Amino acid sequence: LKRHRLLAARRRARERAGFVHRRGSAAGKLAARDFLRLLEELHGRTLGIVGYGDIGRAIAERAKPFGMRIVGLRRRPLAGERDDLADEIWPLTRLRELMAESDDVAVALPLTEETHRLIGEADVNALKATAVFANVGRGAVVDEAALVRALQDRRIKGAVLDVFETEPLPNDSPLWGLDNVLPSPHTADHTRTWLVDASAL
Repeated sequence: LKRHRLLAARRRARERAGFVHRRGSAAGKLAARDFLRLLEELHGRTLGIVGYGDIGRAIAERAKPFGMRIVGLRRRPLAGERDDLADEIWPLTRLRELMAESDDVAVALPLTEETHRLIGEADVNALKATAVFANVGRGAVVDEAALVRALQDRRIKGAVLDVFETEPLPNDSPLWGLDNVLPSPHTADHTRTWLVDASAL
């Protein structure tokens, strides 16, 4: 797993180095324009958070200062419920609507009988072509094969995945070969202060 991540990191480093090396040339100026077209302004984008519990709120807390519109999805919200972070809080029955409306989606669901593959192929296909899909909950809440197909066909912009249906991610998983996927081995919370932060919750 570490070897594959290292190789992917080295490949991206070479690509960045090539971009820097070409900066002064005509090809470099073209590369710079292409690079700028990849950038997105977070301000004004809608972030849909599937699983608006403690982790979902922590995601919202970090996204809100960028001026993002936050829509949280939880199992049983109160009528008209909102808080100081989420602009709207919807029930799980509006999952497909949230997937279609969001510019970016973050999943923070636990795995239960109710949430197993809750996000199915039709939900994945409802995502915008410019959407980035992130999962920091549990891998099995998403139909991973459907997500892989959407990424392979470039029907969504990309995915950031910290969890997978099978962990560690098998060496033959097609996710390793996709340049629009940023994988991590279920360690998204492992910062230098994560133990202290976790104990404070």
